[in-house]
Amino acid sequence: MIQGSTLIGLLAAWWAVARFTGVDPVVLPGPGDVFHDLVDTNICRSGAEGSARPECGVQGYFLWQHLLATIERIAVGLGAGTLVGILLGWWLGSSATVRAVVEPYLSFLRALPPLGYIGLLIVWFGIGDQSKVVLLFLAAFPTVTVSTLAGVTGVRRDWILASESLGATSTQVFRTVLLPGALPEIINGVRLAAGLCWAAIVAAEMNDGIPGIGGLAYISGTQLDTALAIACIIVIGVTALLLDQVLLWSERRYAPWRTRQ
Repeated sequence: MIQGSTLIGLLAAWWAVARFTGVDPVVLPGPGDVFHDLVDTNICRSGAEGSARPECGVQGYFLWQHLLATIERIAVGLGAGTLVGILLGWWLGSSATVRAVVEPYLSFLRALPPLGYIGLLIVWFGIGDQSKVVLLFLAAFPTVTVSTLAGVTGVRRDWILASESLGATSTQVFRTVLLPGALPEIINGVRLAAGLCWAAIVAAEMNDGIPGIGGLAYISGTQLDTALAIACIIVIGVTALLLDQVLLWSERRYAPWRTRQ
């Protein structure tokens, strides 16, 4: 209820500023203009005079097709980053020697902004989907690795010793102690990595990013179509929020002992 009232208040304030302050619509279009673009980019319109073909969507695709293309890229990049991050993080957490060797390089990767090497990735992999997926992978896997490492090393040693003293095998210790103990941190790492991927998607799709919601947001901004750019940003934000809610549900479902206020 409070969140709904806040949203209505923000929309009303946005409309009032756009309507009564005389701000150029190129700088700040009203909510109605943004909503119109959200609808208009998902329908077909009559073509130009003399053309029998209708014009559908924007940049040759419907808005939902742009979004779907972006989700596919994020699914591959985030999925690969999650898999590699969990495996590497578990390995580091299980071996102090390996951790001492690898952790400095991991910290180095974490410190690098993924957008900083987009140009290098284009040189190596071209401007197609491969460079975009690799960028999203590099944005995701260091965070998942560190979270997995924190989860593994955070499992109390006496829990492991207690289960072993009761006759548990290595597989049983892993399944009933290590994995449940590390799972909350792993899920939290995936949440953070997903946020980083969505934050990097516009930069990832700046070059040959059509179809793609990030690429559409970038092109709309360069063409001064501010209403469409804001519409794309809203779609990105709402989709990222939905993904975050799915991950929160996963945490409540598979790690219910993690208390939340």
